[in-house]
Amino acid sequence: MVKIRSLFIFEMLGKPAEHLKDTLNKLIEQLNTNKDLEVVRKEVHEPKLVEEDETTQNKIEKLERENFIKQGLYSTFAEVEIVTEDLNIVMAIVLNMLPAHVEILEPSEIALTNNNMGALMTELTVKMHKYDEVTKVLMLEKEYLLKQMKEMEDKLKNFEGEVKGEEKEETSEDEK
Repeated sequence: MVKIRSLFIFEMLGKPAEHLKDTLNKLIEQLNTNKDLEVVRKEVHEPKLVEEDETTQNKIEKLERENFIKQGLYSTFAEVEIVTEDLNIVMAIVLNMLPAHVEILEPSEIALTNNNMGALMTELTVKMHKYDEVTKVLMLEKEYLLKQMKEMEDKLKNFEGEVKGEEKEETSEDEK
C-alpha cells in the first residue's frame, strides 16, 4: 500500500487563550487514538489577540473582526502532519474535524479504484445529508419561533390597550 502524507491546519477562535491551546491539543490527541494513522508532526501556535487588519476589504469580514475585537477573542492554529495508507481516513478527518486547510504532501499522484471513489463520495453524501437535515430543522424552529413572537406581540399590544383603558372606551360606546 502507498503511504499518504497529509498536512492539516486547524484554526480556533475564542477565549481564554489557554483554553484554545488545550482544545487544539485534545483534538490532536483524538487523532492519535486512530490506529490507522500516525501523527508525525504537530505544532500548536500561541494564541494571539484578534486585532484590526487594514488589508481586509470585505465589509462582512470587517464587521466580524470588529465583533471579535470587542469580545476580546484570541485566534490560534495548529499544523498537524499525518501518515496513513487509507485515503478514507484523510477524507474522514476533513469531514468530521473541518480543518481550515488540507494538503496532500505525498504521493504526488493517487490512483483510485471505483470502490474507493464510491466510498469517498458516499461519506461526503452522508455528511451533506446530515447538514441538510440540521438546516431544515433549524428553519422549521425559526418559523415556529417567529410565529410565537408574532402571537406574543399581538397579545402584548392588546394587553397594553387594556391597561391604557382603550377597551373601556370601546365598552362605553357599545353601551350607548
